[in-house]
Amino acid sequence: MNSKKSLIDSTASIHPTAIVEEGARVGPQTYIGPYCCIGKDVTLGANVRLNSHVVIEGTTLIDDEVTVFPFASLGQKPQDLKYKGEKSRLEIGKRSVIRECVTASIGTEGGGMVTRIGENCLIMAYCHIAHDCLIGNNVILVNCVNLAGHVVVGDNVTIGGMSAVKQFVHIGKLAFIGGCSGVDRDVLPYSVARCDRSFAMRGVNVIGLKRAGASRDEIASVGYRLRESQLTTIHPVT
Repeated sequence: MNSKKSLIDSTASIHPTAIVEEGARVGPQTYIGPYCCIGKDVTLGANVRLNSHVVIEGTTLIDDEVTVFPFASLGQKPQDLKYKGEKSRLEIGKRSVIRECVTASIGTEGGGMVTRIGENCLIMAYCHIAHDCLIGNNVILVNCVNLAGHVVVGDNVTIGGMSAVKQFVHIGKLAFIGGCSGVDRDVLPYSVARCDRSFAMRGVNVIGLKRAGASRDEIASVGYRLRESQLTTIHPVT
């Protein structure tokens, strides 16, 4: 561990395998778990918990009582070809929870120089928060939500899993977005929105049936039965 003692509170706990670069600030009662890597411009507040294998780089401020789960990568350079190394930052508000494999980038000059996650947010596993996103308080991003650059998310918003939000979209407070949605326009406050996820049969799985040893007559019989039933027991999830 390479650290400047004066910037690390005496009550903080740092695992021997963690790397904390000189200049990083670590607050009271904060825990940095095994194999975490903390950059020199990172500030961790009080009672922050980095469980293990967390990487935090850039000018990143993590406020009090935030918990970060393994393999999250925070404060890395944005995936933006216009980024030229400007001193932008990432901020994460109090009591937020960042689950496994979440990525959140620092901001850019073209977007206000900051990416911000508010207080009491739950960012579930595999979410991506791109440069210059501004996320309010009490927001839930369910697993695998992807926010492109410059997205604004209001307070108390929930975005369902596997959804993707186009750059520059604004989502109003207390909105709910259903899972597997592609959001390419602004969402009004207090509204419920989702993409059409209708399910339709496209034919018989002939190749699969042949591989399973079905005869031509058996395959024809399956096709007939499927057409007769019209898949009346299968409906879109509402």
